[in-house]
Amino acid sequence: MAKKSKFYTVWEGSTPGVYSTWAACQAQIKGYPNARYKSFPTKEEAEAAFRGSFADHIGQGSTKPKSSKPSLTPRSEIIWDSISVDAACSGNPGIMEYQGVGTKDKSQIFHKKFSLGTNNIGEFLAIVHALALLKQQGANTPIYTDSKIAMGWVRKKKANTKLVKNPKTAILHELIARAEHWLQHNTYPNRILKWDTDSWGEIPADFGRK
Repeated sequence: MAKKSKFYTVWEGSTPGVYSTWAACQAQIKGYPNARYKSFPTKEEAEAAFRGSFADHIGQGSTKPKSSKPSLTPRSEIIWDSISVDAACSGNPGIMEYQGVGTKDKSQIFHKKFSLGTNNIGEFLAIVHALALLKQQGANTPIYTDSKIAMGWVRKKKANTKLVKNPKTAILHELIARAEHWLQHNTYPNRILKWDTDSWGEIPADFGRK
């Protein structure tokens, strides 16, 4: 059964109005103090509600979409002097690439591309690549990633991937083994931090293909 569409009324936000997608609504309320908004099953109901007030609809069903979160992390908490990493994959597995950029200016620091891989592998290798590079430089710069899975792999010093080993993935599996070996034989002061996508939007290293 097709999922029913919703319309979102924003009474108080960056740009009040009626929006046809949650993404559009979310863009108006992120970081906006005491935002007022609610979802409605039809555009007509949403527009009628907008002509009224938020107070008229308190208690009449949910006051916000189920996928929303009660609080957002302010952008003032971002550590701008850091490296952000991300990966992109066309298919699973498929053509995969990862990169590291300066969080503040998005300047590319490194970039790698492979003919066959997975997003999780790319996220893992990107973190280790950044760690190794920063250790060479003697820098304790923090690293941001939006992948909890990759953070777990780094913490365990083991990439829990099921990517088949064949001639197309041989180089990638060699890099995975080298990354695991590096983690097992090196220490580092760098903090690996989770990028708060819900609060801050896409990570600066994002490839923009979602």
